[in-house]
Amino acid sequence: MFWTSYFLAVLAIVLAWPVPILLSRAHWPARDPFTAMVLWQAIGLAGGLSMIGAMLVYGLEPVGDNLLAGLRALAGMVLFAAPTTALGFWHLFALSAAALLTAHLVFTLLLTYYKIERQRRRHRELLALLASPSDDGPGTVVINHDSPVAYCLPGGARSVTVLSDGLMAALEPAELRAVLIHENAHLTQRHHLLLWAFAAWRQALPWLPTTRLAQEAVNSLIEMLADDVALKTESKVTLIKAIAIVASGSAAPQGAAVVEPAGLAGASLQLPDGAGGAGPASTTASRVSRLLSPQPPLAGGLRAAVLAVCALLLAMPTALLIVPGLLG
Repeated sequence: MFWTSYFLAVLAIVLAWPVPILLSRAHWPARDPFTAMVLWQAIGLAGGLSMIGAMLVYGLEPVGDNLLAGLRALAGMVLFAAPTTALGFWHLFALSAAALLTAHLVFTLLLTYYKIERQRRRHRELLALLASPSDDGPGTVVINHDSPVAYCLPGGARSVTVLSDGLMAALEPAELRAVLIHENAHLTQRHHLLLWAFAAWRQALPWLPTTRLAQEAVNSLIEMLADDVALKTESKVTLIKAIAIVASGSAAPQGAAVVEPAGLAGASLQLPDGAGGAGPASTTASRVSRLLSPQPPLAGGLRAAVLAVCALLLAMPTALLIVPGLLG
């Protein structure tokens, strides 16, 4: 149990600090955004599991040879008022920290979801009053706004893509199609769920710099994934021009993130920050640079290796926590 807790603690530290920093500086994710996204998710899940598991295993070390045995002994102490003299101060502290961290992560995840859903609901109500249906599809509406603006508002069957009058006037038909395909890709690939998870991770652990790096990386990767979908039917030149035009209007509106649209400012709709679909300037620059100087896709062998690392990251802490108890 001691060596298991030690190994999990080291793994948690490695996944919380050097690994995310190195990955955020790497250039290969632009060559395979999907694989990079899977890796970021594996790092987050394995890091959280290792962090909680290390404290849990250390806390239960005096009362069990493995996690399951320790949990059974702890349940006996709690349910049947068995003596806790076997647990020292630091063991009780580790158990309390594990319980508090788990509760904090779950609560933050649910609270973030509640806030996002409340903001989406309010924004959807405002769109019903201020937007008009578009001829470009049943899930598209148009708002009266001079800046070129495009964003999607997730909501299952009620999902909509929002365009502005300024955008409609500035784009050629092919460029408008590219924007619509890009925004619809966000909806069909459920990118808002990824944004929710990483936003909650950053809210839960704001003191950890890598949560910011992870959120920024994921924001950039989902834009690249949506660009790749648009490129299946539209040319690179068309998409680059559309990105540039939309980015010119992304600094005008002020509000919350694309999955957290805000509400009413005076008599007009307050638009989401980055509603232009281009996101921050750094993300726009990365997207345009990727399109202007395309790199070859990640080799099949390298992609398989990265996915194998993802599987190993998830399996390692799980196996260390559960397998000894099952074998025992």
